[in-house]
Amino acid sequence: MHLPRRKSPIGTPADPSLTVAKLVGSYTRKGSNFSIYILVVAIFLFALVLYSEDLRIMAERSLSPYKSQDDAHVDFPGRSLSQRPPDKAELAGANATVSAIGTAVGVTEMCDLARGEWVFDDVDFPMYREEQCQYLSQQMSCRRNGRPEAMYQKWRWQPAGCSLPKFDASLVLEWLRGKRMVFIGDSMNRNQWESFVCLMQTVVPPEGRDRRVEGSRIIFTIKEHNASIEFYWAPFLVESNSDDPNIHSIAVRIINPDAIEKHAVHWEGADVLVFNTYIWWMNTLEMRVLRPGARNWTEHDMVVRYQAYDRVLRTLTSWLDRNVNPIKTSVFFMSMSPIHSKSSDWGNPAGIKCAKETLPITNMTGISVGTDMNIFALAKKALGSPALRVPVTFVDITTMSDRRKDAHTSVFTVRQGALLTPEQQAKPAEFADCIHWCLPGVPDTWNQLLFVHLLSGHRSRD
Repeated sequence: MHLPRRKSPIGTPADPSLTVAKLVGSYTRKGSNFSIYILVVAIFLFALVLYSEDLRIMAERSLSPYKSQDDAHVDFPGRSLSQRPPDKAELAGANATVSAIGTAVGVTEMCDLARGEWVFDDVDFPMYREEQCQYLSQQMSCRRNGRPEAMYQKWRWQPAGCSLPKFDASLVLEWLRGKRMVFIGDSMNRNQWESFVCLMQTVVPPEGRDRRVEGSRIIFTIKEHNASIEFYWAPFLVESNSDDPNIHSIAVRIINPDAIEKHAVHWEGADVLVFNTYIWWMNTLEMRVLRPGARNWTEHDMVVRYQAYDRVLRTLTSWLDRNVNPIKTSVFFMSMSPIHSKSSDWGNPAGIKCAKETLPITNMTGISVGTDMNIFALAKKALGSPALRVPVTFVDITTMSDRRKDAHTSVFTVRQGALLTPEQQAKPAEFADCIHWCLPGVPDTWNQLLFVHLLSGHRSRD
């Protein structure tokens, strides 16, 4: 969606206060019999013009390609809790400025974007073409990898009681000017990052963009806008023995739940932080946790998964409170991306995992695909605590994604860096990937939700 364009006046507009003053002076000098009436009307018009100007300036500042002077003079490096935190008035002002473009997004805070249904739409979807996305990885390129049908690309999420605006890449492009956006987490967040980059490529010419890899970071740069959209590999957010971005097949997973600085130094100062962590927690009911003062990864204890997850969330929020300026930075946490590994979950006992599924689940009554809703509830509660100095917006992608058994990469993907062979594709019980998502596809809708929150200023504690 686009904001309505202001009509450009011919010539340079005069100062409204001078215009009204001249009008009143003119009638007074002429000795008009109704000068008092004119004076009252003039004062009313003067107030109306100034109010309209304030709204216009606020909206333009929200879309300004540069940081406002107010932002430039914020004296809050955000290094420790001992420094002065922004008060409620400052936060309200920051949110109000961003909310000035809320009408462009067109969603009220009363609308529950997570509840609704998938509607087939082959007119507006997909929002980009697989072959047009230069940086789309082979892992997510299902059609290129041999998937015979493309129906999974053509479903639109329809929330109950309102509409979800289409992702407006042009609007996001202007909003991102001079900004740094970082997705942090596991391969689900990389899946979403790839979607975001593909959506943005539709408005950025080839010569105006770049992509490079620096260790755990993948950086997509929009040159003319001095903006970057990054992905940082940290599957547990905190330090772990799984932090190598090129090695993802670690059966014995160990975390240091209180250590985050090694990773966080690469996120510091970003304007948008988008976190997730879930999939790597799901292989066992207990997590191996490094002991205090441990000399190596062999010195660990087994801790109940929920307790370890809670410790990680507390480490994350503690770092945010110490290091993030909530006036400058928006923080999001994406909820759990489901796994569709048992076709009997949705009433298809003859099926094999998510292989050959071509339609979403239309009725979720009595259906559970195995998503750990205890972790969902734990994350939502911890990140929505009013005690947090830095608001974190919890974005529910779980409810809508639970229905999309049809949209995973299945056997049309890679394994250990190589495209599945025809022989492997013929064995979906062994090789079907029912975790990651084809692109274009479901993660594009996740980014529609992120777009709404980002540009409407909903930095809420949902």
